Amino acid sequence: MAKNTQIRRFIPLVLSLCAQSLIEVPPAAPAAEKAGPAPAGAPAPAPSSTPTSAQKSVNKEELRKKLTPTQYEVTCNAATEPAFRNAYWDNHAVGLYVDVIDGEPLFASNHKFDSGSGWPSFFQPVTKGSIVEKEDRTHNMVRIEVISTKSGAHLGHLFPDGPRPTGMRYCINSASLRFIPVTDLDKEGYGKLRPLFQEAAGAAKEAAGAAKEAAGAAKEPAPKAGSAVQK
Repeated sequence: MAKNTQIRRFIPLVLSLCAQSLIEVPPAAPAAEKAGPAPAGAPAPAPSSTPTSAQKSVNKEELRKKLTPTQYEVTCNAATEPAFRNAYWDNHAVGLYVDVIDGEPLFASNHKFDSGSGWPSFFQPVTKGSIVEKEDRTHNMVRIEVISTKSGAHLGHLFPDGPRPTGMRYCINSASLRFIPVTDLDKEGYGKLRPLFQEAAGAAKEAAGAAKEAAGAAKEPAPKAGSAVQK
């Protein structure tokens, strides 16, 4: 009897130990491993959704306060301002045209020409990297849209009917531009671009001198028939 009594005392302890051994213990979380190269044939990871500095979207609410209604509609909604009723279509002053949003240099008066379209027209930008060209199929047409690289502003459209040397016409909305006279380049922080206009001024001066000489030669009276020509 005493032996059976001792056995009965140990039965609950044994059952308790068995129950604890059946409880599932979650494994410890593995330490983070350094990512290595993907195995061959594995799908490439999705690109990061974080935009780069050149792709960051502008704050449109801030732009509404900064820009005029026309400037906002043109740059942010790809609207088109009226021909012949805009700021720079007939501007012949020497200077730089910059992005109205972020001030990026886009076009120079050296490359501007009268296209007769009623909008500012240029045969090339200051630098090719300052603009992006994109196919535009709106309004039942196929055109090339011109966009400012850094701000993403709509500028206008590109057509292959410009003058030499490029044969291109960048038809740009005045509302997307801000004009800086050459005399204000240093004050506005664009002094490094002054040589661009000095070279153009030198070429224009030479052309004007050649034209003046040609005009003077045309005005000289022709020698009379039979008269000796002095040497």
